[in-house]
Amino acid sequence: MPYRGRVPNAETLGMILQQGRLARGLSQRELAAELGLTQRWVSEMEAGKPGKLTERLFAMLDATGVRLIAELDPPNADDEHEPEEPGAGDD
Repeated sequence: MPYRGRVPNAETLGMILQQGRLARGLSQRELAAELGLTQRWVSEMEAGKPGKLTERLFAMLDATGVRLIAELDPPNADDEHEPEEPGAGDD
């Protein structure tokens, strides 16, 4: 069963991303290489380091009353699982 929870700030988002990386058995360096990023960028994101994008994102979420929810698949989840599109199945 996946973990699902509210993401109220950049720090929480960073912790969730770190848990997802660890669940996949990847180091920061390996994830960075897979994504074409630097290890430092991955580290800063996981630490919840403030940046223009995250500050603006969470300010906009607050201002609009929108909640960001993250879902972390368990380590043995099927890697081919595609997330459902928002609104799919809502009839």
